Amino acid sequence: MLKFNVYETENEEVLERYELVKVRIEEMSKDSGESVPEFVRDYFKKVSNFCVTLCKVMEKVSDGSIYECDLQTLKDINDKIFGDIRGENYLSSYANPEYACANTSEEYGNLLSVLYTMVRKSIPYVFRNSLSTLTRNMELLSQVYCEFEQEDCTPDAIKDVIYWHISDYSDVSYMEAIREAFDPEFSYINFVLENMDLNDDRYMYLLGYNITSNETGIAAFLRTLSDKELEEIARTYTEGYRKGFIAQKIDLSQKKLADVRYNIGFEKVVMAAKKQFAAMGLKSVIRTIGLATTAPSRQYNYDHRFDIDWFYDKALVDRRIDMVTVALEKYKEEALLMAGPAVIETFGETPFEPEQTPHQLKLDQDKQKLQNSFRSRYMEVYNSYVPGDKTSFTIIAYPVPEIGDNFVELFEKTMEINNLDYELYQKIQATIIDALDKGDYVHVLGSGNNKTDIKVNLWKLKNPEKETIFENCVADVNIPVGEVFTSPVLEGTNGTLNVSSVYLGGLKYVNLTIEFTDGMITDYSCDNFEDKEAGRQFIKENLLINRDTLPIGEFAIGTNTTAYVIANKYDIVYKLPILIVEKMGPHFAVGDTCYKYSEDVAVFNPDGKEIVARENELSKLRNENPQKAYYNTHTDITIPYDEIKRITVVSKNGESTDIIRNGRFVLEGCEELNKPFEQNN
Repeated sequence: MLKFNVYETENEEVLERYELVKVRIEEMSKDSGESVPEFVRDYFKKVSNFCVTLCKVMEKVSDGSIYECDLQTLKDINDKIFGDIRGENYLSSYANPEYACANTSEEYGNLLSVLYTMVRKSIPYVFRNSLSTLTRNMELLSQVYCEFEQEDCTPDAIKDVIYWHISDYSDVSYMEAIREAFDPEFSYINFVLENMDLNDDRYMYLLGYNITSNETGIAAFLRTLSDKELEEIARTYTEGYRKGFIAQKIDLSQKKLADVRYNIGFEKVVMAAKKQFAAMGLKSVIRTIGLATTAPSRQYNYDHRFDIDWFYDKALVDRRIDMVTVALEKYKEEALLMAGPAVIETFGETPFEPEQTPHQLKLDQDKQKLQNSFRSRYMEVYNSYVPGDKTSFTIIAYPVPEIGDNFVELFEKTMEINNLDYELYQKIQATIIDALDKGDYVHVLGSGNNKTDIKVNLWKLKNPEKETIFENCVADVNIPVGEVFTSPVLEGTNGTLNVSSVYLGGLKYVNLTIEFTDGMITDYSCDNFEDKEAGRQFIKENLLINRDTLPIGEFAIGTNTTAYVIANKYDIVYKLPILIVEKMGPHFAVGDTCYKYSEDVAVFNPDGKEIVARENELSKLRNENPQKAYYNTHTDITIPYDEIKRITVVSKNGESTDIIRNGRFVLEGCEELNKPFEQNN
């Protein structure tokens, strides 16, 4: 019978603990709970019942019978596991901090909501036949229950239990995660793809993720395509990956692993891509965090985004960094073989505007500093084992059925966008770069209600015959074409960036305004909330990642007017990912430059000129103080063409040349870029 047995040794080691805690959890689910205070009885009954459900699934996985279940049985399992937090159900779930606080107590509600969420994180590991994660989390639930049985139980005591659970098991958690990142045989997703019938929806319910009509719909659509068509879709993606290595002059032949990431439903394309990667000498690693699906509740994800950070003190940050270092050291040989991520993103879901609620976890200043310290140190350690200057990536995106009744037509239009003539764009973009290279700064001015008015200070060329400021980006690492981009000089970059409406990281920002002084954010606002301070807090938490400021890491001019016209024709601009939107107008990125960790690697445009603007005043500190050099975030903010009055490059002698005027390209040699606008009239 079919089984996934890579955890066999670990399961044997933890089996006795699992059996013991399973009995305890079953007792909790059945008894009246009189040994604990009344206000937590319903909580423990429901959460322990959820654990019992997971144990029943675990039994089916362990004996292999799960792979024999019919489709309806698997759907029922999926509903039982994820139904509690889907849609309106989340409002009455203990995973919801508001509900947990209202139905337990103000003192304990947040802790109990976090605890339930930690238990829920066992789900994918149950399907992977890993007893360890489920056992640890059920032991945690049992331990917290025991604390409540004590008369002197306090919120601090419960917080300590959860804190030490996170700390104590950091070694195991990171070792499992790092092993999965670099060992294709450890990939359960690969196991399912290679052993199940991809023409039968049953396979996707075996992956351990929430399944919706988006996932089943995209799979059904891809089944209507021929093998040749699937191979062509995959080829656009894998060739972009290969070309990225060529463009960056990185030897792909020295690599053996590709980090494949995708949304459930695209397995037919992924299988074709795996074969194409294999022809390049690469095995595909598909890990737990590399698999995406439609969230049962995006509010749930938003509410719990700071769960682990909330427990941080210096000791816990140090412990987690130490343990990830130990894990990477163990797999350092495999880590050097990693070529980098190859990502298939999706778009088309109904835009999400998170609700700000009173009991969402907030990080105070000390926790924010610890959060950012962990992220910086983690990236520094990871880069020492997987050097950024020795890896590349590619990202491509396709719509999901939720985008609307014209999904199939939009999928075909997206394929058209993803396969535009890159040589044509390369030539036009070279013309734009030639004009920009003569500049001292670029002035971007908004039109109508758009208040953008910013001067971007440019790198100063020493040898214009052999050097360039801007990279000519076509369809390799970022598909589709096209854009030209640079790392601005921070000093002298001043002004206002404004956009009427934009989605960043899946969150909507209304009338987002950011002020820059010498390239650093000095003020910001949005109209998401009546309370302006709530808007500022929203921006700080989600765009600035709890930093006081961020630098402007990139300035770019997107040239994909075809994508812009199609998006407006079908009224889907607000549903597109930044991957496509960034090509649909000028954009600015807040955070690191595009050359983070690879500034010292010479990069050249197709014309042979070296792109010299690879660092700024902060990233130049990378060797002496990496934590000051990098912010470990990079968020593109695009201004639509129709909100642009003028993009002008100004030379040292004051000569001005317009690249865009009133939303259209006016630079000689860019006439082709205006044709999509004309054809749409």
